[in-house]
Amino acid sequence: MNVLGISGSMRKNGNTATLVTTILDRVREAGIETEYLTLADMDIRPCTGCEACKDAKWCVTEDDDWGLVAQKMVDCEVLVLGAPTYYYDINGQTKNLIDRTYSLYHDRRLSGRRAVAVAVCADRGCERSLETIEGFLNTHEFSYLGYVCGKGYAPGDIRKDEQAMKKARAVADGIVRYLRPED
Repeated sequence: MNVLGISGSMRKNGNTATLVTTILDRVREAGIETEYLTLADMDIRPCTGCEACKDAKWCVTEDDDWGLVAQKMVDCEVLVLGAPTYYYDINGQTKNLIDRTYSLYHDRRLSGRRAVAVAVCADRGCERSLETIEGFLNTHEFSYLGYVCGKGYAPGDIRKDEQAMKKARAVADGIVRYLRPED
């Protein structure tokens, strides 16, 4: 059993990272293996639309960090994907990651997993960011375990959003119930 948390924020210790790690920490406290990745220091180039992945069954762009992240997504049982909101949608780094998973779509390599969507905005736009993440999850046939939408601008502000922090803990509890139904 493996829960993979990914923060798509370019701020290593920003609000998106805080929400994702809050979920993972609670899951880990229940004795479930977790792993956390931040896209902040990674190079994930955009999809070029070359369609070579249809035959290769993997993205043929190999000189960046996408393959490392994609393999961990393929190997996980539950994915917690978080992104900050830029101009009413997810940021570009997260979108690049999502777009490149088209190469995994042909053989439904992500199908059957569970997932949680996490979005953070300064004021507005979280709903659309969640819709983008949900579109990715639905396309790849993930089963949805919930979402967290929070507000925060400066790093650490998210901790003041009591509703988002409470929801993060509740979503984590849902992951634990899914992975450990006997508890």
